[in-house]
Amino acid sequence: MTHTTKTSATLSARIIAALFAICFTLTLLFAARLHARDARAAIPAQSQSQSAPPAKPSSGMSNMPGMNMPETPTNPNSPTARAANADMDDMDMHMNMAHMFMTPLRPANPADEARAAQIVAVLRPAIDKYKDYKVALAGGFKIFAPNVPQPIYHFTSRSNALRAQFTFDPTRPTSLLYKKVADGYQLLGAMYTAPLRYTEAQLNQRVPLSVARWHKHVNFCLAPFGTPQSQVDHSKFGPNGSIATAQACSAAGGHFIPVVFNWMVHVYPYESDPNKLWAH
Repeated sequence: MTHTTKTSATLSARIIAALFAICFTLTLLFAARLHARDARAAIPAQSQSQSAPPAKPSSGMSNMPGMNMPETPTNPNSPTARAANADMDDMDMHMNMAHMFMTPLRPANPADEARAAQIVAVLRPAIDKYKDYKVALAGGFKIFAPNVPQPIYHFTSRSNALRAQFTFDPTRPTSLLYKKVADGYQLLGAMYTAPLRYTEAQLNQRVPLSVARWHKHVNFCLAPFGTPQSQVDHSKFGPNGSIATAQACSAAGGHFIPVVFNWMVHVYPYESDPNKLWAH
């Protein structure tokens, strides 16, 4: 009887872990498709037909049917890449206002500052080896939306993301943050995550809210399914769209997504300016 109970418990734990893995992967696929769609939509149709290569899978996760992400040119100076970069910049600025929720910054205090400094102190040596981005790839980190030009690229570890659902280990961030350079990627920092169910008090236990502002991406309205990309009004739909309520999205015939991803917070341990260590 005891053996049966232990076996059932082990099986249940494996099922839970598998479900988390599936949900995390599907979330990545959805967001990658969303980012790719809007980046491509910023490019005039004639430019796409002349300079963009045929769509093909961008990574192993893109091999699921219907989840292939459009390829974008690798030349950062091409008209296509410049258009996509501009779209990403617009998206970042707009999401800060309409599609991002950030925790309020609490009053500073010495105890929180010391705790945040300790996180940075253990994080830096833990990720130093990932200055070689190939080491990160070999260690299981996957580039999020690698073919979409971005100011910062997230290299995400699924195992670290799953661990973050249950416990906080400052030496094992969910994602590593890089910027693209001529010979690959340059490590800038890291991103921690926390379960979406967490209260501000629980987030504060991981990274103090007087030092950093946790955020989550909210209130996305997707254009009606089946709408040709050339006909989508990106001023209304998507991550840089003006629609940010379920009622307005329904009235426009769209599909409302109240929250995408879990709680997140960025940290830049190589910054010399203390004000930039936990950039908001």
